[in-house]
Amino acid sequence: MEKSLKIDQGIPTKVLLTLAIVAGVSVANLYYNQPLLNMIRTDLHITEFHANFISMITQTGYAAGLFFIVPLGDLVKKKNIVLINFALLIISLITIGLSRNIWVLLTASFVTGVCSIVPQIFVPIAAQYSIPKNRGRNVGIIISGLLTGILASRVFSGIMGEYFGWRAVFFIAAVIMVIATVVIMIVLPEINPTFKGNYRGLMKSILSLIVKQPRLLVYSSRAALAFGSFLGMWSTLAFKMHLAPFHAGSNIIGLLGLCGIVGALSASFVGKYVKQVGVRNFNVIGCFLMLTAWSIFVFGENSYAGIISGIILLDIGMQCIQLSNQASIFDVCPEASSRINTIFMTTYFIGGSLGTLLAGIAWKIDQWHGVAFTGMLLIICSLLITIIEKALSGHSE
Repeated sequence: MEKSLKIDQGIPTKVLLTLAIVAGVSVANLYYNQPLLNMIRTDLHITEFHANFISMITQTGYAAGLFFIVPLGDLVKKKNIVLINFALLIISLITIGLSRNIWVLLTASFVTGVCSIVPQIFVPIAAQYSIPKNRGRNVGIIISGLLTGILASRVFSGIMGEYFGWRAVFFIAAVIMVIATVVIMIVLPEINPTFKGNYRGLMKSILSLIVKQPRLLVYSSRAALAFGSFLGMWSTLAFKMHLAPFHAGSNIIGLLGLCGIVGALSASFVGKYVKQVGVRNFNVIGCFLMLTAWSIFVFGENSYAGIISGIILLDIGMQCIQLSNQASIFDVCPEASSRINTIFMTTYFIGGSLGTLLAGIAWKIDQWHGVAFTGMLLIICSLLITIIEKALSGHSE
C-alpha cells in the first residue's frame, strides 16, 4: 500500500485503477432508480410525475454534496471524507429498499445523492497528482470508470428489478458499498490537505475563484446544459419504453444502458486528445452529435434501431462535452483542484436536475415529443455559450 502521494512523482497505476473502479460503483447509486421508476410508481401507487421526482431529488442531493462536501478535499484528509460518505450511503441505500412511503424514499434518495460524490473526490486526485503530460489521460481513466459504473448500474438494476423486485437492487447496492469501503481503507493513500484555514474561509474562496476565473463558469455551464439534456432522456425512457409498440420491462430498459458503452470508451480518447483538438472544438462536435441523437429519437421513436442509435450518439456527444471541459478546468488553478471541481460538478448536476425536471414536465404535456424538444433546446443553449464565448474572447481554447 502506498503511504502517501507526491505531486512530482505521479499517481501509481494500481491506485489510479482502484479509484476508477470505486468511482464506478459509487456513482452507480445515482442511477439505479432510473430503469425502476415505473415499478416504483406501481408499487407505491404514485403518479409518473412523482416517480420522475425520485430521479430529480437524487440528482439535487448530488449537487448539494458537490457544493458542500467536495471542497473539503482541500481542507481535510480525503480518505476520511470518502469513508464517512460511504457509511452514510450504506444506511441510505438500505432505507430506500425498506421504504413504503414516497416521502421516506425521497429523503433517502436525497441522502444517497449527497453521499455519492466520492468520484468527484477522486478526479482532483488524478488531476493534481499526475505528471502534466498524463493529466488528461488519467482524468479520462477515472471518468471512464465512472461512466462504466453508470452504464452497469442501469443494466444491473433493470435486470435485477425485473426478476427480484426493485427493493433487492438497493439492498445489493448496500453490500457493494460495504466492499468498496474495505477496499478504500486498504488502498487509498493518505493525502494531505492544501488549504490552510477553516470551512468558512474555504467556501468563501470558492466565490473568489468564480470572480477571478470567469472561464470556470463557461466550462461548467455549457457542460451542465448538455447533461440536463442527457438526463432528460434517461429519466423518461422507462415511461417511453413501457408504451406501445415496445411494452418493455425494466430488464430491457436496463439493457439499453449497454448502448452507452461506446460513450464510456470514448472518454479516455477525449481525455487524451483535449489539448490537440481543443475544448471548444470538442464542445461543438458534442453538441451536433447530441442534436442528431434527439432528431433520431423523434423520427425513429417507434423502433429499437432508432432508440439504440440515439442513445449511442447522445452518450458520445455527452462525453465530448463533459470530459473536455472537466479536464481543462484544472489548468485554471491546479492548487485548488477540489474547489474547482466543486464549481464544475455542482453546476453540472444543477443542470442535470433542471433537465430531469423539465423533461418530467414536458412528458406530462406532450410525452416523448415534448421531451425531445426540451433536450434539443438545452443543447442549443449549450452551443450558444460556446459561440458567444468565442466571439467575446477572440482566442482559441
